[in-house]
Amino acid sequence: MDLPRNQFKLGLKEGRPQIGFWLDLSSAYSAEICAGAGFDWLVIDAEHAPNDIQSVLAQLQALAAYPAHPIVRIPQGDAVTIKRVLDVGAQTILVPLVDSAAQAKELVEAMRYPPHGVRGVASAIVRASRWSRIPDYLSRANAEVCLVVQVETRAGLAELERIAAVEGVDAIFIGPADLAASIGHLGNAKHPDVQQAVEDAIRRIRKARKPAGILATEDALIRRYLDLGCAFVGVGLDAALLATATAELAARYRAPKDKKP
Repeated sequence: MDLPRNQFKLGLKEGRPQIGFWLDLSSAYSAEICAGAGFDWLVIDAEHAPNDIQSVLAQLQALAAYPAHPIVRIPQGDAVTIKRVLDVGAQTILVPLVDSAAQAKELVEAMRYPPHGVRGVASAIVRASRWSRIPDYLSRANAEVCLVVQVETRAGLAELERIAAVEGVDAIFIGPADLAASIGHLGNAKHPDVQQAVEDAIRRIRKARKPAGILATEDALIRRYLDLGCAFVGVGLDAALLATATAELAARYRAPKDKKP
């Protein structure tokens, strides 16, 4: 048994644009359906979706048979949460609300075993090492972990170059929704001020030679972000897709309220 290569991290290094999708239904069954769709990566969302460590584990197990790379977005950037998510087998972690280089450095250390970090060691009892069945897991694990930090506030934008300069930060993801709220346009990520801030951030990240990523659900925006050089773009969310599709289906066949059957 060998340590899996982190295909998402490899794609970032090679400069291949990677298209992804958000998993918010907190279901291994629906996650597996999405895994066969052809996306490069899938985010298991434990920040806004009702996921816990057990449901994250179940989804990682469901995705293991598919080429789509699982990324786990944790609820907050603390070492204990990072350790638990890595131990159940995640290799790529997305951390929300990263506002400073100092915070980014702490996250890098939490992702790695000593002497390069502070990740706790329990390889004999964790899925990540396949219960010590992966040879030399402890000496090789650091090379395959991938840290994506999410910049989504005014404070984060002000620190963007310093965050990008932190060794061990593999990519930077711009969060349009929270960024819109932070700059005074709650619920309106398409506002020109927000889009200007997003595009400027993408350019600054690329200038710093770090991969940039973002989530969008409209074709024009998706293509715009790809044209700007985003290395990874999320193009949809399972919960939103289900809500929209079911509402459209019901409306198609529901009798108008002002008409008698």
